[in-house]
Amino acid sequence: MSDETENTPAEATENAAATEGPQIGILGQYIKDLSFENPTPAQTLQKLAKEQPAMDINVNLNARAVGEDVYEVDLKITTTAKAGEDTAFVTELVYSGLFAAKNLPENTLQPFLMIEAPRMLFPFARRIIADVTRDGGFPPLMLEPIDFAALYQQQVQAAQQQGATSDDVVVN
Repeated sequence: MSDETENTPAEATENAAATEGPQIGILGQYIKDLSFENPTPAQTLQKLAKEQPAMDINVNLNARAVGEDVYEVDLKITTTAKAGEDTAFVTELVYSGLFAAKNLPENTLQPFLMIEAPRMLFPFARRIIADVTRDGGFPPLMLEPIDFAALYQQQVQAAQQQGATSDDVVVN
């Protein structure tokens, strides 16, 4: 007689999930919102021929669960170019991705959603912004790569100083 016991189907599923490693993947990516404003093209194009514009670039991240082991990550990039007091252009892009994250330990889910997911989305968002500024009559705006890990660490430190946990972090 054997000392081995047979697992029930539920136990077999649990054991299989426990032995499988983390699995992540991009299920899709898409433009959620895109805006380009060129409020005074005649004045700003003349000014920009003589001077460099002042650039203001803001990056925000948001992540939320949209299903079991499925998360939507929004990468919002807003740029404003000014020539003197005049606004040359404003772009606003919300580029999103759907990510599957299965068997990911709880302590790595938030860093994945706030560091790795936007790192995968950024090259596509960068190209969209370059294309829209070029199509708007300006030189393409080529954004510098963003260190999402450093941004995340800054937000975690700020949250800890305010008494929040790293799970409360939303990168701005």
